[in-house]
Amino acid sequence: MRNREVVALHPAAGDPEPSPIGFGMPRAQNDAGRILRPAVRRGWLEGAGGAARGQDAFVEVGWDRALDLAAGELARVKREHGNASIYGGSYGWGSAGRFHHPQGLLHRFLNCHGGYTASVNSYSCAAMEVILPHVIGGGSNAIYTSAPYWDEIAEHTELIVAFGGLALKNTQINSGGLARHVARSAQHAAREAGVDFVNVSPVRGDIDDEQAARWIAPRPNTDVALMMGLAHSMLAAGTHDRGFLRECCEGWDELEAYLMGARDGLRRDAAWAAGVCDVDAAVIDALAAEMTSRRTLVTVSWSLQRADHGEQPFWMGVALAAMTGSMGRPGGGFGSGYGAVHSVGVQPDRHRITALPQGQNRVTVRTPVARIADLLLEPGREIDYDGQRITFPDVRLVYWCGGNPFHHHQDLNRLARAWRRPETVIVHESWWNPVARFADIVFPAATALERNDLAAGWADSWISAMHRAVEPPGEARTDYETLCALAERLGVLEAFSEGRDADEWVRHFYDTTRTDLAEKGVELPAFEEFWEAGRVELPTPPLRRALDFAALRADPAAAPLPTPSGRIELASATIAGFGYDDCPGHPAWLEPAEWLGSDLARRFPLHLISNQPATRLHSQYDNGSYSQDSKVRGREPIRLHPEDARARGISDGDVVRVFNDRGACLAGAVLDPNLRRSVVQLSTGAWWDPVSPGDPSALDRHGNPNVLTLDKGTSRLAQGPIARTALVELERYDDPLPAVEAYAPPELLAHLP
Repeated sequence: MRNREVVALHPAAGDPEPSPIGFGMPRAQNDAGRILRPAVRRGWLEGAGGAARGQDAFVEVGWDRALDLAAGELARVKREHGNASIYGGSYGWGSAGRFHHPQGLLHRFLNCHGGYTASVNSYSCAAMEVILPHVIGGGSNAIYTSAPYWDEIAEHTELIVAFGGLALKNTQINSGGLARHVARSAQHAAREAGVDFVNVSPVRGDIDDEQAARWIAPRPNTDVALMMGLAHSMLAAGTHDRGFLRECCEGWDELEAYLMGARDGLRRDAAWAAGVCDVDAAVIDALAAEMTSRRTLVTVSWSLQRADHGEQPFWMGVALAAMTGSMGRPGGGFGSGYGAVHSVGVQPDRHRITALPQGQNRVTVRTPVARIADLLLEPGREIDYDGQRITFPDVRLVYWCGGNPFHHHQDLNRLARAWRRPETVIVHESWWNPVARFADIVFPAATALERNDLAAGWADSWISAMHRAVEPPGEARTDYETLCALAERLGVLEAFSEGRDADEWVRHFYDTTRTDLAEKGVELPAFEEFWEAGRVELPTPPLRRALDFAALRADPAAAPLPTPSGRIELASATIAGFGYDDCPGHPAWLEPAEWLGSDLARRFPLHLISNQPATRLHSQYDNGSYSQDSKVRGREPIRLHPEDARARGISDGDVVRVFNDRGACLAGAVLDPNLRRSVVQLSTGAWWDPVSPGDPSALDRHGNPNVLTLDKGTSRLAQGPIARTALVELERYDDPLPAVEAYAPPELLAHLP
């Protein structure tokens, strides 16, 4: 630290591969876009409604006035419309801190105020979270403790077939924090032990080069057809595991009939799959033979279910694993999430750490998280979701604290139009990023470097002290301080704070965790000793598999799964009973809304892969030096095959315009032969920088792929996002380059003119 500013971050001791994203944080800490004072949008103060959100100037005001305005709006909307008209945002990944977790703080506060309309599921894996409980039972996370871990894989697995790959760049991150990055070494140990890898992805880099993986590159969104071709080849050869399918699975006869074309005359064989996927039928036949002759693990990445009919790759992936003969055997079967976040496959779990109680939400409405634009645009509309009918409430106030919907939602121009409908939008933010610019009342928020906290990540064995490195700049406060001030104005301060300040909560979290673990024979040092040392390691708890496929294989009657049949449901009477034409009662190949085999590909002949970035956590710290150094002429890089570039007169380093009927953005061309032809890859997270927000003909100057993606649910079952279902075209941009304004503050006024 120098002159009360953070100038560098250093890795935690003993971390073998620290994430370089953190090294970019100091540059962002006090950049020009930092929010230093409470601000209120000019048009909202003037009573002009939400039409100018995203383009308006802001008036900087004192804390008391900003708090009075926000508390007044919360009270008014509750009084006039009810708590269901308050939407509590703060969607995920807000902070590594255990206490200063924006989502938990905001939701507790809103529950103290009477409740709010909440969301259900995640943008990361909504379709998976809904379909797998029907197929294998358990909760949405049950697969993570039920699939093989890397040490087991290294000992027993012979072949991993990774649909969507195992991208190591994603293992930099871990929900809640991480003390030691070991995912890369775990994958490499498996390779060194003799495990063979097959990368089924249009992007060769979705598996690390050191894994020496074979590469099969199907057309995007056709993995289900490829799986069915593999399954049919197993059937035709008679190598499928008949005993397991008969004894441990429900609905095999129905799926077999579909694969064989018994009802519709269409055999889903290798030749058919080759026509859909553009993968040679001989390759399919050979891989099918290998999968049934070796101990095989079938993995399906989270990315595959972020596509139209995204439930199907997971359902068919489970079916394919069941056919191989490896399901329920050490190192074999089905898994997901490897290469999605760090801890999947690395460590089973950790001991329970105290979390902030949320209280009771007296509003029972929960809407699918990816349907937020529909929710705001169409109050009163009914939608299907997992056998339920949900009616959208009339949302009048949106409160967002942590997270950036203008990063993770699809069709941002449509979201901008929807976002202008509520009467009031309240946001806590540290920088003038898009969600702050689209707010009415903005509270300046302290960052993780500016507050004390604990880090205890998902399945991480360490509790780490997060010491405040520097005071917040300007008038910024922690989210907790802001919410306490609002709670006091609304008469719920005692219920919200329980009389504790933030540092007292941090100590309370540690002390109660220490007491709980002592009852289990785990001794932790006193708080003062821990705080001085900086971290403490916990022993790994015993492995408890949520779903025991080995026990199922051994005795299906004695060890049933938590499904209606007690077995793996390769056909589901429950789902069939919903009557959804976009998600029938067994795995099915359903043509995506957009794909390279569709007529639309004549106009937009490139499939867009909008994957997770390597240089930031989603959109967090896009203004940091590590992300900034990756830009091409100030724009997010877009990778395309050299032949596709040559056909369009594009050279490496050119700025290109990427477009379809939903929008357009600029990006910097990077030529990459490790992509399938007709596929382009533009990572998410570049801060949206539209010339005119909400206008489909307007240009995003910076390279956010979600101006191009389709805002449609995966199906009526899960209603998840389908960001990977998008066709585009691109061309060299020869006009004068507009300046990137993503990181600059809006016009800030001292008072209304």
